[in-house]
Amino acid sequence: MKLHIVDVAIIVLYLLSTIFIGLWYRKKARENKESYMLGGKSLPWYKLGLSDASDMFDISGTMWMVSLCFVYGMKSIWIPWLWPVFNQVFLMMYLSRWLRRSNAATGAEWLATRFGKTGPGVGQSHLIVIAFALLCCLGFLAYGFIGLGKFIEIFIPWELVKGYVPFNVSPQYVPHVYGIVFTLFAMFYSILGGMHSIVLGDMIKYGVMTVACVWIGFIAAHKLADHSLNVPDGWFSPFFGSHLNMNWSGIITEANKKIKDDGYSLFGLFFMMMTFKGFFAALAGPAPNYDMQKILSTRSPEDASKMSGFVNIILLPIRYSLIISLAILGLLYYNQMNLKDAAGGIDFERILPAVINSFLPVGLVGLLLAGLLGAFMSTFSGTMNAAQAYIVNDIYLKYVNPTASNKKIITMNYLIGVVVVAVGVILGFFVRDVNSVLQWIVSALYGGYVASNVLKWHWWRFNATGFFYGMLAGILSSLIFSVFISSGDLLYWFPVLFLISLAGSVLGTYATAPTDMEVLKSFYCNVRPWGFWEPVKKLVMANDESFVPNKNFKINMFNVVIGTIAQLCLTILPMYLILNQKLPLVVTVGLLAVIMLILKKTWWNKLKDY
Repeated sequence: MKLHIVDVAIIVLYLLSTIFIGLWYRKKARENKESYMLGGKSLPWYKLGLSDASDMFDISGTMWMVSLCFVYGMKSIWIPWLWPVFNQVFLMMYLSRWLRRSNAATGAEWLATRFGKTGPGVGQSHLIVIAFALLCCLGFLAYGFIGLGKFIEIFIPWELVKGYVPFNVSPQYVPHVYGIVFTLFAMFYSILGGMHSIVLGDMIKYGVMTVACVWIGFIAAHKLADHSLNVPDGWFSPFFGSHLNMNWSGIITEANKKIKDDGYSLFGLFFMMMTFKGFFAALAGPAPNYDMQKILSTRSPEDASKMSGFVNIILLPIRYSLIISLAILGLLYYNQMNLKDAAGGIDFERILPAVINSFLPVGLVGLLLAGLLGAFMSTFSGTMNAAQAYIVNDIYLKYVNPTASNKKIITMNYLIGVVVVAVGVILGFFVRDVNSVLQWIVSALYGGYVASNVLKWHWWRFNATGFFYGMLAGILSSLIFSVFISSGDLLYWFPVLFLISLAGSVLGTYATAPTDMEVLKSFYCNVRPWGFWEPVKKLVMANDESFVPNKNFKINMFNVVIGTIAQLCLTILPMYLILNQKLPLVVTVGLLAVIMLILKKTWWNKLKDY
C-alpha cells in the first residue's frame, strides 16, 4: 500500500506543528534555567500528567506490546511489570510527594537534600547518579530510535528511496537511516522550546492518538463480530499457572519460537522474579529520566501525587485499545502480512506497522502515523530534556561555570541537546531489536540502581559513600552481566545484582561516618518519610514537640495494593470491551468502581495529611 495524499497531508501538518511549537515557546524557554528545564514549575498537574503519559506512549514500547498481545493474549498484561508499570502506583500514593518536597531541579540535585553538599562521598554520589541518568537516557534514546526506524521502513520501503540518495545502505541499517531523519524533528522543537514546548507537543499528540485509537477499536470490534480468532487455549484468560501452557502448533508455529526465545515458558517463575524485582524498583522511586523531571516540575507535592495518578487513568485505556485492536487485526489477517526481517525470520514487532499499512482506511492511517511519530518524538524529547538537565545543571553549572549567565546556560542546553542526540543515534546502530535494549535497561541496569535508592528513603544511617559504592557496584556488575548473559535471562539474575549492590551500599555506609545530623533532621522534617529513622525522629521531636512523624506506612501499602489492582483493571477493561467479553467486562468495571470509591477516602481526601 502507498500512503494516500490525505495521510501524507496529516503527517506533514503534524510535523510542521512541532516546528511551530518550538519556535513559539523559544522566547519563554530562554527566560531562565527553571523555565527551560521545568516549565517554571507553573504548569498544572493535569497537563504534566497528560505529557508524562504521552512520553510513556512510545512507539517502540507499543510495537513490543502489540507483539506480546498477539502471542500471549490476555496474559500479556503482566509482562510490562518488567518496567515495572506499577511504580506509577507507588509514586501516586506517596513517593511523588516525597520527591517534590525537595524542590530540586534534578535527581542529582536532590541528593544534596539527603546527604548534604559537603562530606565523604558526596561528590562521588553526585557523579554516580549523573552517570546512571545518562546511561538510562542514552539507552532509551537508542531504544526509541530503532523502534521508529523499523516502523517507518514498512511504510516507505528503501527501494522507493535509494534512487534519490547519493549513498548505499545495507538492509540491516535502513531503520537507522529513517530514525535519523525523524529524530531531527524531535530535536528541533524540544531543544528550542524546552519543557513548555514538550508539554504542548505531548498534549497535541495525545489528542491525535485518542481519536485514532477509538476509531481503530471500532474497526477491530466490527471485524471480530464477523470472524473468530484462531488462537491457542488460554489466550483469552489473564490467569496462569507455573507454566504458560500456550501451544501455537498448527496455528502460527513461529510463535512457539518467540515464547522460547523470550524465556517466558515458566510463566509462574517469571512472574515471581518480575514482581520481586518490580517491588524493590518501585520502592526506589522514579529513575532519573523524564518521569522524575515531570514530578519535579509540578507546583506542589499534592499536585505531584495527582499527576502520577492521572497518568494511569489517561494512558492505559487508550493505549490498550490500540494494542488489542492491532493484535486482533494481526491475527485475522496474519497470512496476508509479510513479517519477515532482513535475516528471513519472523519479526513479531512488525505486526503494528504491517496492520496499519495494509488493513486500515485512508485518514486513520495518517492519524495513527502522525500519533505514533509523535509518540516517538515525545519520548525522545522528554528523555533528551532529562539528559540536558543533568549535564547542564549538575555538571556545567556545578563544576565548570557556576556563574554562567542565562544566555550561556541556554546556549549550553542547545549544544548538549545536539550532542546527546548524536550519541543516542550512534548507540542505536548497535541495537539488534527493541526487546534486547529493553531487557538490558529494565533487567540489568535497573538491577544495579535499586538497592541504593531504596535505602536512601528508608534508612537514616545510609550515607553518600554507601550510595556511591552501592550504585557503582550495581552499574558495573550490570554492565558485565549484560555482556555474558543473554537479554532474556537477565531478569533471573536480578537477585544477584541486587545483593551485589546491597553489599556495596552497606559496606560503603559503615566505612565512613553518618551523614551530618543537621542535614538528616532537615531532610526528615521536610520530606517526612517512614522507615528506619528513629534516632533522627527523636532529635526532631525533642526540638519541636508539635512535629508529627509519618505513620502512614500501612495505609500507603494498602493503597498501593488496591491501586495496582485498579491499574490492572484499567489495562484489561478496553481489551474485554473490544473482544466483547461481557461478563469479565462487567466484573472489571464493578471492581474498578469499588476501588475508586475506596481511594477517594483513603488517598484523595488525605493528600495533604501524608
